[in-house]
Amino acid sequence: MKQLLQWSIIFPTLAWLLLFSGFIDNNWAFQVLATILLLFSVMSAVHHSEIIAHRVGEPYGTIILAIAITIIEVSIIISLMISGGDDAVSLARDTVYSATMLILNGIIGLCLFIGGLKYHEQNFSKHSATIALVCLVSIVILTLVFPSFTTSIRGPFYSKAQLFFVAGACLTIYAFFLIAQTSRHRNYFLAGDRAVVAKEAHPVKISKGLLFLSLAFLLVSLGIVVLLAKKLSPTIEQIVVANQLPKALVGVIIAGVILLPEGAAAVMAAQKNQLQTSINLALGSALASIALTIPAVAITCSLLDMDVALGLDIKSMILLALSVFIVMLSLASGRTNIVYGVVLLVNLLAFIFLIIFP
Repeated sequence: MKQLLQWSIIFPTLAWLLLFSGFIDNNWAFQVLATILLLFSVMSAVHHSEIIAHRVGEPYGTIILAIAITIIEVSIIISLMISGGDDAVSLARDTVYSATMLILNGIIGLCLFIGGLKYHEQNFSKHSATIALVCLVSIVILTLVFPSFTTSIRGPFYSKAQLFFVAGACLTIYAFFLIAQTSRHRNYFLAGDRAVVAKEAHPVKISKGLLFLSLAFLLVSLGIVVLLAKKLSPTIEQIVVANQLPKALVGVIIAGVILLPEGAAAVMAAQKNQLQTSINLALGSALASIALTIPAVAITCSLLDMDVALGLDIKSMILLALSVFIVMLSLASGRTNIVYGVVLLVNLLAFIFLIIFP
């Protein structure tokens, strides 16, 4: 009973009750309350993910959080594609692109900046970053770049055969990444310092009851974060339109809200000088976001006979290439400092600026 009365359980429960009450619609006071509960639900998700990570050990904890968020994100994308008709043809691409840019520039940039500000330099396993970035570069080019250059179908589209090949390639690459992360090269994804590796090898003892409770409320918290973000999106869109800003900015804001739990967990790890955990979360999330979304969208579009636009325009490709290149250089040595974080955060500002002033 005491565990059920903790803030990390009470706030997500209140958020679900508010969502089902219907009071959020056209009522600014309840929308403000929903925003506050959304933020507390993000904190709750981070809290429960930390408990799970202590119980199962790294890198399993970060994998669970990344995959849980991605599955919920995929379900929202598919539901919006089904209900959105022709207007939703580029929804998957825009969401994946925004999430990738926010993770690479925003989450990693903020972690490197905060870590550099507090500790001057932080160490991590460069082998883990190399494995993740090799997988990420391949998946990004296959899913977001090649569709604009293939000739079977004109435009930013894949043919059905091409789409299923790319979906299979994404799943294959991600599956072998998980094998490397959890078994064959697990030591790469633990903190570089031996004392921390030893600590990770003997996770903090947490009861099975608390583990299952945290697993349940991690999903509860993540679910309400995504649903409240979707519910509040019309209000966000009204504010954006009222200020004469492009509607594309709404998608970035929603993607940012969805990524808040992972971002908060990664930044908190960097503050504790656990940059390896931050890197695992950020790069693992970027991989999961693309590698799981594209196959799910491919299957859905095939069943419903829908088209899906995946290829980016030239400007977006250049920004994406710049982000990947800077992250690769920043993580190449296994040591980071504040300069890398500042450059990535400037890239993030450029991404948002060019949406507002295209």
